Amino acid sequence: MTQLTETQLFSAFDKKGLVKHGLPSAAYTDNYFFEQEAKHLFANAWTFVGFAHDLVNVGDTIPLQVAGQPLLLVRSAKNKIRAFHNICRHRNLKLVDKSHNCKNLITCPYHNWSYSLNGELRAAPYFGGNKTELPQDFKLEDNGLLEVHCQLFHDWLFVNLNGDMESFESFIEPLQKQLADFNLDDFVVAASIEFDDIKTNWKLLMENFIEPYHVQFVHKTTTNQPLADHYVVEDEHCLGSAVDLTSEQQNKGKEGTLSVSSRYLTLFPNFVLGVYYPDQLGVHLNQPISAGSTHQRRVIYQLKSADQSADEIEKIRKLWISVHKEDHEICERLQQGRHSDLSEQGGLLSPHWESSVRKFQELVADSIRPAFKH
Repeated sequence: MTQLTETQLFSAFDKKGLVKHGLPSAAYTDNYFFEQEAKHLFANAWTFVGFAHDLVNVGDTIPLQVAGQPLLLVRSAKNKIRAFHNICRHRNLKLVDKSHNCKNLITCPYHNWSYSLNGELRAAPYFGGNKTELPQDFKLEDNGLLEVHCQLFHDWLFVNLNGDMESFESFIEPLQKQLADFNLDDFVVAASIEFDDIKTNWKLLMENFIEPYHVQFVHKTTTNQPLADHYVVEDEHCLGSAVDLTSEQQNKGKEGTLSVSSRYLTLFPNFVLGVYYPDQLGVHLNQPISAGSTHQRRVIYQLKSADQSADEIEKIRKLWISVHKEDHEICERLQQGRHSDLSEQGGLLSPHWESSVRKFQELVADSIRPAFKH
């Protein structure tokens, strides 16, 4: 797009009134906006990046990208997972290009520079001439991998590229309050669902999860959770909705549908958690690929005491694949609609059911405004 000023970009979004406009179409379709999100939003946030259960053994490594930066995760010790910038300090080659176990060393395939699992440079062969010779002013201890802040909450890994951001404890606190009656340690991984890249902006998947307004229309064959029983959750940057059903309502639910009390919670920018009483959790990892493409994965957790049989797990997987496909179709059509000139005004948001979506969009806008100040 022709670069707009902050006032031009957010003119409709910033209008006063009970019924507010959403973000402009450029926020979902424009490559420049997407690039600025990387620099101003994801580079300055606690970003959800993966699952600890994917890194079971010491030496397990996973490459990923956050805010346009190549990073790697590694289990450096039994009880420690670290994140590093995924480049060799020598010629900046991307060190890890696929998930694997690197044993005790992360080794560059270009010139065999080798790093410990703690990021220390252990060897730079022939860098000074002979095999173990080093240049006079070069020290191994000064040229290790650059570490990125990484925190684990339950099975969920978050990284922060900016060391000056809020503490992880402050970041996670609103979610902990919402989960006060849950012992997460009682839940174990039951299944994982990988989806193909979805042709929609990452924010549309987040917004769709946050609001309950669509549930009785989009999911009328896969859920039985009346809109009237829902309420919105807004607790700082923890946004979403919840529904409390009576025992009678739950008993009326059809086999193979979702008809339980639930909480649909997010942490800005990209953490998604569904709580399904009394025995199931679901976590989405939404990874932005481009302005119009997102990769999504869902991990399902169950109480240790719940039915873990293959048949039961397969029933649960089929239900969630169906629910996600319904959401994906809607979000892809939302993305298509953002190419209309009319969507430059951002559409309209329900002050009752979509106030949490508006809060999410305000957090996006506040993060990105510096990029458009002239």
